[in-house]
Amino acid sequence: MAKKKTTKSKTETLDFSKYVRWFWMVFLAGILAVVMLFLFASWGFLGEMPDHTKLENPETNLATEIISSDNKTLGKFYFNDNRTPVGFEDLPQNIVDALIATEDIRYYDHSGIDARGTLRAFSKFGSGGGASTISQQLAKQLFTKQVSSNKIERLFQKFREWIIAIRLERQYTKEEIIAQYFNIYDFGNNGDGIRSASRIYFNKEPKDLNLKESAMLVGMFKNSSLYNPIPSKNPVGVKNRRNVVLAQMKKYEYISEEIKDSLQKTELDLDFTPENHREGIATYFREYLRGFMKEWAKEETNRKPDGSKYDLYTDGLKIYTTIDSRMQQYAEDAIAQHMPRLQAEFDIQNTPERNKTTPFLELSQAEVKKLLNDGMKRGERWRILKAQGKSDKEIRASFDKPTEMTVFKWKDGKASEVDTVMKPIDSMRYYKSFLRPGMMSMDPLTGHVKAWVGGMNYKHFQYDMVKQGTRQVGSTFKPFVYATAIDQLQFSPCDSFPRTPITIEANKFGNPEAWTTKNSDGNYSGKQTLKDALASSTNTVTARLINEIGPQPVVEMAKKLGVTADILPVPAIALGTADISVYEMVAAYSTFANKGVYNKPVMVTRIEDKNGTVLYQFAPESKDVLSEEVAYVTVNLMEGVTQAGSGRRLRHKGVDKYNHVYREIMTGYPYELKNPIAGKTGTTQNQSDGWFMGMVPNLVTGVWVGAEDRAVHFKSITYGQGASMALPIWGLYMKACYEDETLEVSDGQFEKPSDLKIDINCEARDEGDLGSDEDPEDSMDFDF
Repeated sequence: MAKKKTTKSKTETLDFSKYVRWFWMVFLAGILAVVMLFLFASWGFLGEMPDHTKLENPETNLATEIISSDNKTLGKFYFNDNRTPVGFEDLPQNIVDALIATEDIRYYDHSGIDARGTLRAFSKFGSGGGASTISQQLAKQLFTKQVSSNKIERLFQKFREWIIAIRLERQYTKEEIIAQYFNIYDFGNNGDGIRSASRIYFNKEPKDLNLKESAMLVGMFKNSSLYNPIPSKNPVGVKNRRNVVLAQMKKYEYISEEIKDSLQKTELDLDFTPENHREGIATYFREYLRGFMKEWAKEETNRKPDGSKYDLYTDGLKIYTTIDSRMQQYAEDAIAQHMPRLQAEFDIQNTPERNKTTPFLELSQAEVKKLLNDGMKRGERWRILKAQGKSDKEIRASFDKPTEMTVFKWKDGKASEVDTVMKPIDSMRYYKSFLRPGMMSMDPLTGHVKAWVGGMNYKHFQYDMVKQGTRQVGSTFKPFVYATAIDQLQFSPCDSFPRTPITIEANKFGNPEAWTTKNSDGNYSGKQTLKDALASSTNTVTARLINEIGPQPVVEMAKKLGVTADILPVPAIALGTADISVYEMVAAYSTFANKGVYNKPVMVTRIEDKNGTVLYQFAPESKDVLSEEVAYVTVNLMEGVTQAGSGRRLRHKGVDKYNHVYREIMTGYPYELKNPIAGKTGTTQNQSDGWFMGMVPNLVTGVWVGAEDRAVHFKSITYGQGASMALPIWGLYMKACYEDETLEVSDGQFEKPSDLKIDINCEARDEGDLGSDEDPEDSMDFDF
């Protein structure tokens, strides 16, 4: 009986050992399978793996950044990825703490894979949350793609992420991995990377984010589409997710219970600032810069080491510009303040009840029809439909079909958009009724352009009136005539000339017909000094000067001052018949302020690649045009314009010394500038264009205001002159610049040459000879 029991026991032992062997075989096979999977993944059998070079230089598209002279970002150039990387040192500690507390609390204790978290995830089959470390998430963002719900494919992808994460940990420091993770993530709304996201959602740099802002952005890592903070998306969900992040920070003792409770009760407090090519600051300048960079990239000398062209939208260039973000903002604010008021007055004077061809004054119905027809053919709608194979007849018919559209409108003194239904032909007439501005500000000593505003709203008015557009300059051309006369004949501001009419006979200076000019105010009595004549913009005195020196020397002077437009050498140019851009007028006037030395305007100081290597450094272009004495005397003449001429309203508060009360368009502008200012207003035929060129020793600014078509203008010169259309913008801009003491805009005297020989100490002018307060003498008035 005993033998039988022993045999049975041995049989049971043999059976149990079989299970043990199977267990170890399965266990070792599993280990071997895992090892083989890791090996297969590292060898690339489970999908492409990045090599050492790619790990060191991940392929990410970087936006080109436009940087102001005061080191602010003006905008970016990009296609899909609005990404500008920042270093770990540029991240606030609170956002790093929020990330670790929420995503990977053992981040500093593992080498890419969190073993404890991975085992937990396996034991709960993923129901207890994922186990991806920050390094793994970065690996997925950089080198792997989201796959389908296929579990086998997802498992293979996990192995790849693990291996890449381990390699990343070997390649980079913990701090560098965190920075890369923040830089690579898409936060939505063109917020590619933490820098873009912080600017778009809170209008600040990452280093300036406070705790609750950081918590919101870290909360978006879970799903930036679901937790989108824009009100139309999911503000409640975003707030709840932010509060989860705050709770995690409390759990791991990054913040106290009191701070968590107080912050969880607060709103998101967004400052949503979209970043795109048609919105933001300096939009017209940025568009000019796009063209500049395209031309720069074409040059053979501006190539990458491998010979390929730089890509403006993906190579992460840094363009350092001369634009000052503060001055640019003041310029845009001045335009935004003045233009709605001016437009309101214009609309009052040009209602359809008063004029059947509104807004085109003095045009017949046939002329208006032709003008609109020509506009159709130049427009984007015509181009698109033509490309689709539509006939001219079909395209014209489409302009008479009501269409849903969004149009620009001044509403309550601010720029806005209105959804409406309108015929395209009516929208053309509507947009042509708007007055538009152009403005540029430049340091005459360096040529650095400080502000550039080509219009009032780039989204709806894309034609740049700083450099693209040229318009008749009116009386702002007269200083060129005066400077030429002073240079050639050594005239003094105190020299007197009769105001009587003057006729320049036919064939003189190549003029085919006799040319007679007259003064708009009809005053031809007595004499005026040159200083008084320029201040009151007396046409007959200017005509006498060009009769003395001839038009050709004046044309040559304008060319030396940087004017590239073709100017016919005829006497009428004395009154400003030439079409010149704001850009060239500012550069020309800067020569007077810079003691006779012309500086070509500078917009870009240098260009760097993404690694900080300098690719371009500007070289100044300057030339001597006038003697210091002639330049100073010309400036002295123009000071008279703001002392007693059409620019004198800069010295007062809405009501000038002649007790003339302007309507709201003027009374809302308390400039009261006391410092020396040289300048010149300009008004062209029929009040189509209003100009003001203003100078202080270290800043020259030009402003133009007018409509797209010259047939659109004020009926009277009361508001249709440079002193009403353009000068207020200059006054508002300069007042803001002076209030900002960090800008150091000069309020002192223009420097007088030590060897000045020309007499500038004239007797006090006869104030009764100023003409009317509306300065009609400032407009062009000439007969051929």
